[in-house]
This record gives sequence, structure tokens and C-alpha cells, in this order.
Amino acid sequence: MVQYTFRRILLSIPVLFAVLLITFVMARSIPGDPCKAILGEKATQETCELFIRNHGLDKPISTQFFIFLGGLARGDLGESIRFSRPVTLILAERLPMTIELGVSAMILAVLIGIPVGIIAAVRRNSLADVVVMIGANTGISIPVFFLGLLLIYLFAVTLRDTPFVLPPSGRLSAGVVPVPFYELWEWQAEEGSFKFLLYEFIANHFIFNAFITGDWELFWNALKHLTLPAIALSTIPMSIIARMTRSSMLEVLGLDFVRTAKAKGLPQRLVILKHAFRNALLPVVTIVGLQLGGILGGAVLTETIFGLAGVGRSVVEATFARDFPVLQGFVIVVAFIYVLFNLIVDLSYAVLDPRIRLE
Repeated sequence: MVQYTFRRILLSIPVLFAVLLITFVMARSIPGDPCKAILGEKATQETCELFIRNHGLDKPISTQFFIFLGGLARGDLGESIRFSRPVTLILAERLPMTIELGVSAMILAVLIGIPVGIIAAVRRNSLADVVVMIGANTGISIPVFFLGLLLIYLFAVTLRDTPFVLPPSGRLSAGVVPVPFYELWEWQAEEGSFKFLLYEFIANHFIFNAFITGDWELFWNALKHLTLPAIALSTIPMSIIARMTRSSMLEVLGLDFVRTAKAKGLPQRLVILKHAFRNALLPVVTIVGLQLGGILGGAVLTETIFGLAGVGRSVVEATFARDFPVLQGFVIVVAFIYVLFNLIVDLSYAVLDPRIRLE
């Protein structure tokens, strides 16, 4: 098990380095002048030359890359060209929104996708199976941006005078101000320090911050604002997980050991959950891990539609503004999260399948 874990961690390092290199080069290959994008078209040549020199963009790209690597080794992702603020601080403000959205969407996708997939497999060719498959195919076919607009129209416009109304955009309602836990508890941290960044990162998870501080108005307000984006983002992964669960369960339900368990008179619930589902779990775990990438990619559109200031929206804004440090910093962090979750999925194989531990 230790060798398997160590080998998987080593294989993740080249992937991260490749993402780092490709992101760095492609960010600087975007057409357009960063000076004109940030200072405007009326910026003079002298002003742009000074701008480029002050931000180190006049150096060869290889030199810029090694400077960036040196800063990354110290935990420094550079400074935003547009905002003149550390990228790590912007990440601490924006990343929690994407994490809340992604986790909520994945929880919905797993809690609904797996059970309906099991039901469809157990009741194969029944009305329940047909309904699940039609719903799954429809969910995969509807683009996130279109579904998001439909949800906004339904819950924010059509149902606006009913108890089912939900906010169409934003993270909080006007007038709702979150109080960070470290200010409420009078925990001190020097601005710009690692402790301050950690406090900011935790506090900007509004739902968690509200829960630990007992601010239930903030908790329910943030949860209501998160509902529609999470539903829109979870639909495609939920449909894929349901289809994979059904397919994997159908394969296992036809094996000899399941028929033997049924012949021994075991209750159907025990046969399905303990014998069949446990052996059908590996492909499901794989697809759940892969859907994380789809959720992170879908967050770009979802955050834009619902007006959420998260990583996806920040990447789009940084791309248009040619803000290279923000763009590469955010992409690298998202890639690290994606690789980390895939590493966890790989390690879960060894837990779920003893044969892998013996390799």
C-alpha cells in the first residue's frame, strides 16, 4: 500500500509541472497587449514600455518562467497586474466560492445519481428505468448556461410571489454582511502573513463561516443563493454518474456470486447493497473523480451566469485583461485540486479492491 501510494504521488509531479509550463506559455501567447488591455487604448508608447518593464514582461519568457518557479517555491504566485494585489490574497477571496459551488454540486450529483442508478439497474426495463434513463439523457444534453437561465426564469421570475422563490444572482442579498470568525473571536493575524491568508480563506466560505459563528441569517441567505447554481452545475455529472452506476450494477447483478446470495435467501436489500453495489463501486468512483474536472470547467459558465465572483469568473476576467499572474495562479491551483482528487481516487482503488494492494 505504501509503495502504491508513493508511486501515484510521484506520477502526479510531472503532470503538475506540465500544467505549470503549458499554462505559463499559453498565457503569454494570448493575442493582445497587456498594457492596452489594462491601461486602455490611449496609453502612450512610453507609458506602455514603463508598464512592461515594471512587471518584468520585457524579459525572455524562459527567464520569466524561472522567476515564477522561484516565487512558487516560496508560496508566492506573484502580483496581479490589474489590481496590484498578491494573487494568493485574491485566491483566498475567490477560491472559496468555487469550492462551495463545486462541493455542493458534487454532493447533489452523488446523492441523487447513485441511488437512481441503482434503482434503474434493479428494476431494469421497468417504468422507473425508462424514466431514469430519459432524465439522464436529458440532463447530459442540456448545456449549463441554458439550464441556468431556465432555473433563473422559473424560480426568480415565475415563482417570485411564492415561498419557492430563489435569488437569481449574487452570493448574498444586499444588506447581509458576513463577519469573519477571526474578527468575531478577536484572533489576530498580520495582514499578508500565511495565518491571515488562511483565516481569509476559511472565512470566505460563507456557509461554513456562518455555521461556526452561529450567524443563521447569513447561513440561510448564502445557502439560498447557492441553490440554483449548484443545481445547474450538478445536472450533467449527476446524469453521467446515474448512467455509470446503472451500467456497472447491471454487469455485477448477472454474476454468479450475486445469484448465489439470492439462492441462499438473503434479503434483497442486503444482496444489492452489500454484495452487488460494493463490487460495482470501482467504475462509479472513477467517474465521480473524473466529473470533478467537469464541475471545475462548468464553474466558469455557472459563475458568469449567476454573477458569482469565483475562480471561473476570475479566469475569464484575467484572460480578457491579460492579467498573466492571476490567470496562471488560478489555473495552477485548479489543476492541483484536480490532480489531488484523482490521486485520492487512485488510492481509493487500493481500499476498495484488495487485489490492487497485492500488486
